[in-house]
Parts: sequence; C-alpha cells; structure tokens
Amino acid sequence: QVQLVESGGGLVQAGGSLRLSCAASGRTFSTYAMGWFRQAPGKEREFVAAISWSGTTTYYADSVKGRFTISRDNAKSTVYLQMNSLKPEDTAVYCCAAGAVGSYGSSLSLKLPSWYVTWGQGTQVTVSS
Repeated sequence: QVQLVESGGGLVQAGGSLRLSCAASGRTFSTYAMGWFRQAPGKEREFVAAISWSGTTTYYADSVKGRFTISRDNAKSTVYLQMNSLKPEDTAVYCCAAGAVGSYGSSLSLKLPSWYVTWGQGTQVTVSS
C-alpha cells in the first residue's frame, strides 16, 4: 500500500510561484503514474497535471498549461508541481494521486480521478489578488 504526503502549499500573491511536493512510500515509485488534482470550495475535483511512471510523458489541464510543470524524481520517490504565474482562480486544495502498479494510463484516463487508486491528504494553495 502506497502512502502520499504533500507539502509546499501556502499563501502567495498573484503572479508568484510555489512548488508542491508529493512524497510516496510503499510500492516501488517508478512503477506507477502520478497526477495532481485540485478542489476549490464548492467546486468539483479538477485535473491539473499527470506524469507517466518514467517521467517522459506529461499532461496538463488547459487552464494551467504553460504555467505549471509536473516532474518526478524516482530516486527520491517524489513528484513535484512547479506553479508559476499564479492566479487567484488557482486557489484550491491540491492533492497528488497514484495510479495502480504497472498501469500506464492514457491521455484520457490520466485526467480522471477514478483512474487513481491512492490519494494524499492535500495541501492548501491560496493566491491573493
């Protein structure tokens, strides 16, 4: 059973940057894809970004493309989300998620919360205007 712990959230002014980290323990980290999702108050969970187990393929929501970058360090069992040019509408709780071992996912499935089997507790990101 994998466990995920996010960190790096906080309060930042619009235009600023934050880097979120998600540390994994348990299953061999390099055997599953990872994703980041966010949920703002009163809204549904929203896909942000995903990365393949090897790190060679990434996917982004249109709303963050060009501003956010997902990456992973398999040696450290950690996935990152670098967030630049933050906007007030990026304010949300950000959660990382892990896919099942050995499942590669697709450009469609990796954007669905139901594809992932393990979730972190989340970290709050607040962007002030």
